[in-house]
Amino acid sequence: VIEADEGMIAIEKYFLEKPDIVLLDLIMKEMCGIDVLKKILQMDDKARIVVASADIQNSTRVITRDEGAVGFVTKPFVEGDIIGAVETAMKEH
Repeated sequence: VIEADEGMIAIEKYFLEKPDIVLLDLIMKEMCGIDVLKKILQMDDKARIVVASADIQNSTRVITRDEGAVGFVTKPFVEGDIIGAVETAMKEH
């Protein structure tokens, strides 16, 4: 597990570590999660990114999917939802 609480640090860590999957919060210091999502996918169009957010609006899910996220989980986290999202993301690409 690799953690980053700032957008640019998350992008840098992705570049250096190339994790199998990213669980990305939409609220981050310095940069919004959507921008981080876009930057990571610009570097690696095969990146598997699951967005995590307390925002339950369907429009937020649509935006993240349209930007390239392969999954979406809501907070507070439910273990089964995270496991399901990760399993689905691992089947992508």
